[in-house]
Amino acid sequence: MTTHDQPSFAVHIPDAELEAEPLDPAQIVSGTPEVTGRVLWESADGKQLRGIWQITPGVVTDTEANELFVVVSGRATVAVEGGATLEIGPGDACVLREGDRTTWTVHETLRKAYHISL
Repeated sequence: MTTHDQPSFAVHIPDAELEAEPLDPAQIVSGTPEVTGRVLWESADGKQLRGIWQITPGVVTDTEANELFVVVSGRATVAVEGGATLEIGPGDACVLREGDRTTWTVHETLRKAYHISL
C-alpha cells in the first residue's frame, strides 16, 4: 500500500482510543508508567510512522528514532544524554534525533501526535 492508496483522514487526538503498548521493564526508572498508542499511518516500507502515543506519570529511559511530535496534553521533562533538557507541554513541538538516549520524567499523563522516520 502506498500513501496514495490510503484516504486522507482526520482524528481528534485528545479522545482517540489507544491500545496498550507494554514497556520493557528495563526502561522503567521509577513509578509505574503505562504506555498506550495507535499507529494512524505507516508507509509501505514500514520506515515512516504517524500516530498517537501516551504515557502516564513516572520516569523511563529510551533510545529515540528520528521523530517530530507535538504535545496535545500533559507535561514532561525530557533529558537528552549529552544534550539539552527539554520541558514540554501542550502545544510544544519537539524534534528528537535518531540514537538520542533520553530520560523522560512524566509529570502529568502526556499525549502526543508523532511522525517517526526509521
